[in-house]
Amino acid sequence: VQLQASGGGLVQAGGSLRLSCATSGLAFSMYGMGWFRQAPGKEREFVASISRDGGTTYYADSMKGRFTISRDNAKNTVYLQMNSLKPEDTAVYSCAARSWVTGTAANQYTYWGQGTQVTVSS
Repeated sequence: VQLQASGGGLVQAGGSLRLSCATSGLAFSMYGMGWFRQAPGKEREFVASISRDGGTTYYADSMKGRFTISRDNAKNTVYLQMNSLKPEDTAVYSCAARSWVTGTAANQYTYWGQGTQVTVSS
């Protein structure tokens, strides 16, 4: 099983980025997907999750209205559209997969990608 996150980079505050997480080796449509992030010196935190069919999404409070999670089951890929980025959004963003359902705790997820760095300058 592989999860490959991409799309990170350096952006100015107020800008946007779209992260992608391409998966292989798992029955993608049978997995809930989540995005997490970890800033230097901080614990990993939940960002967003999406159900197997994409019909249910959930966001951490600080991301609501700015971030949008989506998925394309035909492409085995989950996305995270990030708008109105703030310097405090700077972190390594990782995608994760959990069989059948989603969750907000990192230890609920089985498979993880390697992460992509997002840096927001002020």
